[in-house]
Amino acid sequence: MPTRTIDRPNVVVFFTDQQRWDSTGVHGNPLGLTPTFDRMAQEGTHLAQAFTPQPVCGPARSCLQTGLYATTTGCFRNLIPLPNDATTLAHHFRDAGYATGYIGKWHLGSSTPRDTEPVPAARRGGYEDWLAANALEMTSDAYDTVVHDTENRRVKLPGYRVDALTDAAIRYVDAHQDNPFFLFVSYLEPHHQNHLDDYPPPTGYREHYTGRWMPPDLAALGGTAHQHLAGYWGMVKRLDEALGRLLDALQSLDLLERTIVLFTSDHGCHFNSRDHGQKQTCHDASIRVPMAIQGPGFDAGGRLHQPVSLLDIPPTLLAAAGLPVPGELQGRSILPLLRGESDDWPAEVFVQISGAQVERCVRTRRWKYSVVAPDRDGRVDSGADRYVERFLYDLQADPYELTNLIEFESHAPVRAALRERLVQRMVAAGEAPPVVDPGPTRPSGQRRVSPGEMQA
Repeated sequence: MPTRTIDRPNVVVFFTDQQRWDSTGVHGNPLGLTPTFDRMAQEGTHLAQAFTPQPVCGPARSCLQTGLYATTTGCFRNLIPLPNDATTLAHHFRDAGYATGYIGKWHLGSSTPRDTEPVPAARRGGYEDWLAANALEMTSDAYDTVVHDTENRRVKLPGYRVDALTDAAIRYVDAHQDNPFFLFVSYLEPHHQNHLDDYPPPTGYREHYTGRWMPPDLAALGGTAHQHLAGYWGMVKRLDEALGRLLDALQSLDLLERTIVLFTSDHGCHFNSRDHGQKQTCHDASIRVPMAIQGPGFDAGGRLHQPVSLLDIPPTLLAAAGLPVPGELQGRSILPLLRGESDDWPAEVFVQISGAQVERCVRTRRWKYSVVAPDRDGRVDSGADRYVERFLYDLQADPYELTNLIEFESHAPVRAALRERLVQRMVAAGEAPPVVDPGPTRPSGQRRVSPGEMQA
């Protein structure tokens, strides 16, 4: 085999769309959907408390590509293209001599709702090799995968859409095995197919999961889960099989031991059981995602229980590849956590929610607290100067967030402590210090929460 010109690890990002954290076996799903991901989490590094900083497609992608909050890049809702001068992961890896490739859904290149045109080169975030669509749900269907290549030519790929993109990823890896590469594979699944209001799995998969296990929040709240969940589970199953195929390809090419592979998703899905459709709320069904990393620096890393954001991925991948981490990035590398060198990791994650409404949230291991701007439109406004309290959940007693404690007098100390932490995180993200209206309280019949419990 020819000698690689640069002795640095390859990096592959396997990115799914709208995948719940509890679709995986390591998070308790009993259906056996994700044996490959589960093995990856057990043998590599499992980020067990992973969250999106923005639970909607475009903004989440802007955060992952740039390492900056959506309010920093301006991509605070869908249909706001990534600025042409934004520096992305592709730019950093290209500058270090890596080949860079993007396959699948982009969602950062157009302001047109039903855009089916090729993404102009200036809108591709610096990726050299390109086989993608801005809105893959608009250009393709489950068995009709249509993308555009680097030269803006229309390409129809054979097979079920997950398999079609995976085949393309394997071809890319095979063609670039002699030099380091950074490959981002962005699937549409298990996102719904918009024009059908359906989650179309491969033929025969839906029937296997009809009437099977349902997460407790969906069982309690309803929504469209009874209609859609079987197809969704089938899509998750095929994604895991695709992950296995890609890892097999890396192994067969003797690349597996020198390739960092990250699996994660942009946000979750609550199947219309909460406000605002499939996502865009502060609930774990919307903001919590599966995440695991394997390869150099991550094998046998164990399970990390500290809260991790998608914003932490860019500095992590750059540091793991031995590249400089720019100081302006708003996340932190997890490598010090793996090495036991970090004792100041934040105890909470911060989430900006916009598009449907303007909302902000902090989530600790035990508590979830959110505020909303009642007089702002999330389709127009990226933030606000005034918020009111909306949700408080005790995740220890109520892990599926079915009882809102925001008005209970017994939890006033928790509200006050989390309010302060939220404002601090907003300011650290570059937002102006807001006014947060505590809102009314009422007796709850519960004991007052102790000071020690506030810090969990």
